[in-house]
Amino acid sequence: MIPDDVRRFILTSIPSVPHIEALLLMRREPQQAWSKQRIAPRLYISEEKASELLNDLAKAGFISTEAGSAPIYRYAPSGAQSKMVEKVADAYARSLVEVTNMIHRRSVARVQQFAEAFRFRKD
Repeated sequence: MIPDDVRRFILTSIPSVPHIEALLLMRREPQQAWSKQRIAPRLYISEEKASELLNDLAKAGFISTEAGSAPIYRYAPSGAQSKMVEKVADAYARSLVEVTNMIHRRSVARVQQFAEAFRFRKD
């Protein structure tokens, strides 16, 4: 069973499975400097998607960015974030299917809400 605080965190802070995979990968190798070229093949995603994902994690404060011709990212959460990421890592290791299903269900619900906004109705 996933603790409520971890469930809330995942539902509010993790937009996709590649996001959680990247975050946990970077957590396992905190000394590693990451680029979109390095992380993309590890997650089986395009470099463009990797760039978006890394930018999302940086905006959320989980990773730091070193500017340059090609940005470099490092795992650098705050103390509270680090503790939560540890809990998420534990939940992911113990309940992989439940966590990924939770993320997928939320994504599907958002798409359905978006589609519903464009449905024509008789008034």
